[in-house]
Amino acid sequence: MHWPDLSGRLEDGGHVLPVRVYYEDTDFTGIVYHGAYVRFFERARSDFLRLIGIHHKALADGRHGPPLAFAVRGMTLDFQKPARIDDTLEIHTSLSEYRGARIKLDQLAYRGEELLVSAAVTVAVITGEGRPTRLPVSLSEKLAAHAPSDFPEE
Repeated sequence: MHWPDLSGRLEDGGHVLPVRVYYEDTDFTGIVYHGAYVRFFERARSDFLRLIGIHHKALADGRHGPPLAFAVRGMTLDFQKPARIDDTLEIHTSLSEYRGARIKLDQLAYRGEELLVSAAVTVAVITGEGRPTRLPVSLSEKLAAHAPSDFPEE
């Protein structure tokens, strides 16, 4: 499979990011350390947002109004099967809910057709002072354009 962009690709219903498992991602048994999945999921969320036109640096620089950032509010992980060094994984990210300052995403780590880890992630949009706030309308529309067809309206 050809990946022309380091940021993965947008697909119907979300985003897919390829990830190679390196030695640094594993524990002493050669299995991917549980904390490595948090990094994989973070990269995938960031690249999903980048590809739809929401850039962390532009938010932080205040290019869309006051400076904003994303902060992970909660994450639930379900580990089903292990990945090992040199495995090639695909991290699938999809929007599951978006209301006010809260964005919920589903993230899945696959090795081929095998689901290895799933994550339910809640991200808050915050001001420079750490207060929850809504995304600017222009960015909210970009996010909504990549929501599933049965997505509830805000």
